[in-house]
Amino acid sequence: MGEPESLIATGFGAERLDSSKTRSLFPSVPECAEFIRGSPLNECGLDTHWRVREDTGLRFLPFVLETVVRAVVFDGQLHFTRDAVLRTIQPGEVAVDILQAGICETDMQLCQGYMGFRGIPGHEFVGIPRTGRFAGRRVVGEINCACETCATCRGGGRNHCPTRTVVGIVNHDGAFAETLLIPERNLHPVPDSISTSEAVFTEPLAAACRIPQQISMNGQKVTVLGDGRLGNLSAQVLRHHGCQVQVVGKHPAKLDLLNRLGISTRLLSELEPDRESDIVVDCTGSPTGLSTALQLVRPCGTIVLKTTVASSQTLHMAPFVIDEITLLGSRCGPFDEALRLLQAGAIQVAPLLSASYPLEEAEQAFAHAARRDALKVVFTIQ
Repeated sequence: MGEPESLIATGFGAERLDSSKTRSLFPSVPECAEFIRGSPLNECGLDTHWRVREDTGLRFLPFVLETVVRAVVFDGQLHFTRDAVLRTIQPGEVAVDILQAGICETDMQLCQGYMGFRGIPGHEFVGIPRTGRFAGRRVVGEINCACETCATCRGGGRNHCPTRTVVGIVNHDGAFAETLLIPERNLHPVPDSISTSEAVFTEPLAAACRIPQQISMNGQKVTVLGDGRLGNLSAQVLRHHGCQVQVVGKHPAKLDLLNRLGISTRLLSELEPDRESDIVVDCTGSPTGLSTALQLVRPCGTIVLKTTVASSQTLHMAPFVIDEITLLGSRCGPFDEALRLLQAGAIQVAPLLSASYPLEEAEQAFAHAARRDALKVVFTIQ
């Protein structure tokens, strides 16, 4: 028996991928397309770019359908492909066509071995669902895909569900692709008054909004370490909540952006330990951030750790005990609050956008994002 033929089916017909194959799955290419249009699987909205192949292991279903998309893939090396195959869509999920997706520090850490990631990265996105409540509208999406049934989820901790997948990070292909599969419950509609290039900042802004969720803000003196994307957003959010904020960084141009917003800054090279900050927020993306924070936080103060790094870290822990310092991990935050702040114009994100690239220029985009002068680099996909 010859090798089965692969076909790509679209809403307008189908075409042969490899005409050298001798065995057809359907008497004609149009019949293949007609089957897909009438298939129950089409209800999920994935009616374009299906690859059809024979699977003799399925007795009553002699073929399976796969979605093929253009995407950025990390499989030990970062590269673009036109033939990334998405997994089977799950109940409760929708297909979202991605408009823009932002590169963040976590994406770059994944490419250095963090989490042992393999697949399509990307978790900061704006897109348009094909089906469901928000079909045809712009949306952003929370990245934690929880089971919703375990004790942790039922107790309100779905971001910490022990069996969760995380978009573009843990067992879930991400947004650096034409199409993303994601639970509909994770989606938030984007108000018309927020542009797509502003909305792409929703996920990192929500992460910054997590800090005042965790700590009651009442005018504390706060030092933010790191003048990059998340450091800038965290400083703006904490200033919005009434804190006295200072940002410490290495890059005069990035610090100047904050100065123009009325936020105090200091170069790391000129920093002198003063142990006067009530709260220190580490947004450095560096293994040295935590040790620097210890030089600035007051006794009985709090260090908020926003940094994830691929490398292992060693740190003398005695100061945490001696000075009774609280170390607080801080991760994902409230999307509704982030969208509210963007809609109100309370947080300025336009100055943070450094460049936009197509998916095909993935390596150049990541190289740009790693430059010292870069803030936010995005993929523009649709």
